[in-house]
Amino acid sequence: MTPPAPGAMEIREIMEYLPHRYPFLLVDRVFECDGRHFIRGMKNVTMNEPFFQGHFPGFPLMPGVLVVEALAQIASILAWRIAGAKPGGELLIFFAGIDNARFRRQVQPGDTLLLEGRVNRMIRGVGKFEVRALVDGEVAAEANLLAAMRPNPSVAAAR
Repeated sequence: MTPPAPGAMEIREIMEYLPHRYPFLLVDRVFECDGRHFIRGMKNVTMNEPFFQGHFPGFPLMPGVLVVEALAQIASILAWRIAGAKPGGELLIFFAGIDNARFRRQVQPGDTLLLEGRVNRMIRGVGKFEVRALVDGEVAAEANLLAAMRPNPSVAAAR
């Protein structure tokens, strides 16, 4: 058995970095994360996903916005690793923008969505990320995402 790559994470550790829970937690595993520039993980797409009931009956497809959300989640994990912190305190990461999004392949039940993210820059809590999702080696979606670390409104309201 091959030892895990540096920065690899199982679901319990992923849940320490993402506040999302079922049915909105869209990262199942992180294969590698160098904590500075790059992350690679995956999402198993199963017919049990709640969105398949309505998107589309008789021809189930994972909505493109959820593929982008999975990419935003993988970028968020990388941002926390770069910051050397985890959520749950005074900071949260918010999805702040998307540019150049392209959908190149449909994602169906049974697919494994390979999620990759690379940071272009991270300055004062704002990060720009290049992300892409692949299925069987083909690009399913790609985009440039903007994420911002900002004060947690629930912590500020409690003061």
